[in-house]
Amino acid sequence: MAVDELDTRILRLLIEQPRTSVREYARILGVARGTLQARLDRLERTGVITGTGPVLSPAALGHPVLAFVHIEVTQGHLDEVGEALAAVPEIIEAFSITGGGDLLTRVAARDNAHLEDVIQRLIRLPGVVRTRTEVALRERVAHRLLPLVESVGRAARKP
Repeated sequence: MAVDELDTRILRLLIEQPRTSVREYARILGVARGTLQARLDRLERTGVITGTGPVLSPAALGHPVLAFVHIEVTQGHLDEVGEALAAVPEIIEAFSITGGGDLLTRVAARDNAHLEDVIQRLIRLPGVVRTRTEVALRERVAHRLLPLVESVGRAARKP
């Protein structure tokens, strides 16, 4: 989907001021409210905007330990293991990957003992061969999309 300069400005506002009304966004951007709403609808319909809601902190929810768990799966069982991972509340994300392992999960835990319990639960899942865990020490770059949005916007301006 082509994202133009106005789309980029809209996305920037959504990221920087997520609690602002559509009417206020339109005023800031100098466009009609209907134009802005049509753009927002298109960005949602085409999958550029995938959701709206608060960004939550696992640490503030009592789960300050963040780990990345690589999971090796028995051949042919990837879908089954992926579905089973959805039943583990401490798994924040899971991806099929290339390289070492078949799945990469992001896990939030209360402490190291809780992390070990989660890993033991993963190891017991049918189809899991082994796991490898890496504990995050400190976040160096928070999840972000604004630099990517700005890059796409710059590319859209070039002829």
